[in-house]
Amino acid sequence: MFRLDHKVALVTGGASGIGLAISTIFAKQGAEVHILEINESQAKTAVEEITAAGGKAVAHTLDISKQAEVVKTIDEIAAKQKIDILVNNAGIAHIGKAHTTSEEDFDRILNVNIKGVYNCLFATIPHFQKNGGGVVLNMVSIAATVGIPDRFVYSASKGAVFAMTLSVARDYLADHIRCNSISPARVHTPFVDGFIAKTYPGQEEEMFEKLSKTQPIGRMGKPEEIGALALYLCSDEAAFITGCDYLIDGGFEKLNN
Repeated sequence: MFRLDHKVALVTGGASGIGLAISTIFAKQGAEVHILEINESQAKTAVEEITAAGGKAVAHTLDISKQAEVVKTIDEIAAKQKIDILVNNAGIAHIGKAHTTSEEDFDRILNVNIKGVYNCLFATIPHFQKNGGGVVLNMVSIAATVGIPDRFVYSASKGAVFAMTLSVARDYLADHIRCNSISPARVHTPFVDGFIAKTYPGQEEEMFEKLSKTQPIGRMGKPEEIGALALYLCSDEAAFITGCDYLIDGGFEKLNN
């Protein structure tokens, strides 16, 4: 079950954190993974790790906020092989309220987190239509549906991706294109460690424990746990699922009182 043999998957931001976990498990389950990544060295390292483990992976360096770059890259991939899966994982975070978020930061977050997703959809969906179908998986966040302090523009961006998930799922039913999303709570990635070290120097251990316990289950999620859910939603076993968002949050949304 949950094999992706002979499938080609595009994973944006697929060289670190949750994206790397998705790339790794997809390759392990038989997919050829194309990592679309702005960080060239990280992408190269990820491909080397996946290849060393017996998987197939290719790195592509691009900025997903630039439509011309995205279209060129995806068209080049599609010219050589049929694309089956698109995982819109790439995204950036921001700390701030409405009145403390600069216009520059607002535009930067939306350009990556919203326009980047749109650009990848714009470039990939025509290939799915031509090939008789495909699967889209968007990475959202509990911040899309829960009020989280100091996450104004980040929450707005993830709310937009949640809405785009429903729109794409509805618009392309006749094209046999499924579209779902995943909404994680806090996941332990290198980004989290870096954020804690930068924001709370000297209090890293204390703050890690505090942030972990914001999830009722008592810990942060693991990237591999998100990757496992992504694998299921992109597999043939999930063929009856579209237009759904999946919480994977340690009880954060439903059990916090």
